[in-house]
This record gives sequence, C-alpha cells and structure tokens, in this order.
Amino acid sequence: MIAQWPPDAPRGSVTTFCAEHGVSRKTFYEIRRRALVDGQAAALEPRSRRPRSSPNRLTDEVKQQAIGVRSALESSGLDHGPISVHEKSRSLGMDAPSVASLARIFRDAGVARTEPRKKPRASFRRFVYPAPNACWQLDATEYVLAGGRKCVIFQLIDDHSRYAVASHVAWGETSKDAIAVVKKGIAAHGVPQRLLSDNGLALNPSRRGILGQLVAHVTALGVEPITGKPGKPTTQGKNERFHQTLFRYLDKQPLAGSLVELQEQVDAFDQIYNVNRPHQALPGRATPQAVWDATPTAEPPRPLPAEQRYAIPKTGLIPPPQGRAVNGIRVATVHLNGTIKARGIWFNISHTRRGQDVLVTYEREGIMIFDLDGTLIIEHPWPAPGVKYVGNGKPRGPRKQL
Repeated sequence: MIAQWPPDAPRGSVTTFCAEHGVSRKTFYEIRRRALVDGQAAALEPRSRRPRSSPNRLTDEVKQQAIGVRSALESSGLDHGPISVHEKSRSLGMDAPSVASLARIFRDAGVARTEPRKKPRASFRRFVYPAPNACWQLDATEYVLAGGRKCVIFQLIDDHSRYAVASHVAWGETSKDAIAVVKKGIAAHGVPQRLLSDNGLALNPSRRGILGQLVAHVTALGVEPITGKPGKPTTQGKNERFHQTLFRYLDKQPLAGSLVELQEQVDAFDQIYNVNRPHQALPGRATPQAVWDATPTAEPPRPLPAEQRYAIPKTGLIPPPQGRAVNGIRVATVHLNGTIKARGIWFNISHTRRGQDVLVTYEREGIMIFDLDGTLIIEHPWPAPGVKYVGNGKPRGPRKQL
C-alpha cells in the first residue's frame, strides 16, 4: 500500500494511514522513497541493518596474530587460553583484543572448544591466607622418566602468593624426601607458620593415629601441620592445579632420563611460573613473585623448647597393636617367604624383609605397605576375584650368573 501510494493523495492522509496501521511517518516515507528510487519490488524486501563500515572490527591480520601467540604458548607448554594470550600480547607490545574477542576468535578458528557447563569465574570463592609464609601447601605427584621408570615430584607453594617455594624430585614418596623439600624451602624463604598437606603416611598421617617424621620435624620448628579432610582434595586445590600447569610444561620438554635432568626442568618451570607467567587467580593477574614482594612475610613461629623437642619419638610412629586394623592401618609381620596375607590374598613384599614389621593400609583401589619409618615399600591394586597370590613384579628364584 505504501509502495503504491498515489502522488495526489489528499493532505493528512499519510498521518491517518500511519495511525491506523501502527507505522511511524519516518518509516512510511523511507519505504515510499525506496519504491520511487529502486522500484516497488525493492521496497518489499527488508534491507540489512548492518553498518556500512565497522572501524572497530578486527582485521584478519590481528586474528592471525592472536592465533600465532596462542600456538607459541601451547608449544612452550604454557597456559594458552584467552586470558593468557591477552597478557602475553600486551607484554610483547602488541594491540591485544579483549579477552571476549580472543575467545570468539579461537572458537571461530576451531582451535578451542566451548564449555557451556563450566562455572563462570565470578562464582569462584577462594580462601587465601593474608601474607606470605602464613601457610605453605605441600603435595607430591607421580611422573615417568625415560624407560618407564616412575618417580615423584614434591611441590611446595605459598598459599597467599601461589609462589613456588621449592620443588624436589625423588624416586618415591618418602618422609625423608618430604623433609628435604621443606628444608629447601625454609633455607630460601624462612619458616612458615603452617604446613598444609594431605593425609599420606609420608606427609601427615596424624588422622591415622601416627606421628610422621615430617610432622615431628616441622613441629619442632614451631610450624603447625594441618591436613584436609580425607577424600577432599579440593582443600589442596592450589597445589592440585599447580600439578596441571607443571605437567603441561613437562609434556613439551624432552623426556628426562634421570632425576637430575628432571630436577633441572622443574627448576626452570618454577622460574617461569614465579616471575614470567601472570597468574589468573591473583589480583590484577600479577605474577607470584610480584604478589610475594607486595606484602611483608608473616612472622616466623617460635621453635619448641629443647626438652619438648627431644621428647618427640625418633621414629615418629605410634603403630597400632599387632595384627589389628585401626583407621585402615595395621601392623603385620612379613613371613619367611617374603609375603603377607591381607583379605585372604598373599602379597609378595620382598624376601629380604622376612621377619620385619610393616604397616599395611587398605585403600579403595588397593593396598599400600610401608616400613615403620613411613617409607612406601610397595603398592598393589586389588586383584580380580579368585586370585590368591600377587607377586612384586620381580623374577622369582636365584639370579643367573652371567
């Protein structure tokens, strides 16, 4: 009707028509103009409202630059999400798009996937100690060297600043190596007020009725050893997340063939993590080093008096009665053939440990056997139903002379 509007229509008819059909006079005359200029058919087709020019639109060059920065971070084993790419681009002096724009660029390029079920960062509620050295978190994670040999990486971080205080590579998760990494951290940064760890026998087995060697060592220094609830690893969430970042970095490095090589790689990672890598959980995405330097460290605790310090048992263990399970742990004597019996299954420990007392812990996944000093001897998963004997993985019988 508008396109065919007669040129000799009476005065006031346009106003009446617009009122009857709910159309503004501006829209009426715009459609009328298009019908006169482009034809009546063109007036019936709606036009796009997209602007003719977009000065703020990202160019293909900027998009390729952002994808290149992401690829470089990924190949280096570092975090390569939109926030990490944004911070890295700014540090290199580039014109960095916003985090939302980077997420859209990576999603459109197919190098990132959408995670609609992931909680937004605004919903996170973090607990942070008020100063460096107020609390350290200690945890150990397993790693594999060249040739399939397993080892353990101890990681000690500061709760307030996420600073990597010390790292230590060892063959197993033992109390001796746990004490070694704590000593390394104390020598470099002083004595903390608290030490948070899990409930492992090598770290803090207090909930199992055992006074571990690490607990005895830090208690003598005045440090308060604390643990999370069993089965609640979120208490040590900062350290668990730290493991992921470390593994992402190590996966891009040559596979270490010895503990010395792996220790060098871990030390290099700690330097990058503390000084060069902006931390997304810290205010302003600062580095752990910057947050550590911004706040004075907490006052060191007072060591225990000498008479109380030497009153701590040397072994640090309070084993339960022989053969009786307490909180999932019991004492057993290794038989003359080097085995122990647990839940009707014979587990081969070692012929060299015959007659020795060992600590046996029952876990959901399997059984763990420690000596009375809290050092892990061997670990076995529960066998299939009907299996009555589990070997220790070593060949049986005397060795052949070469």
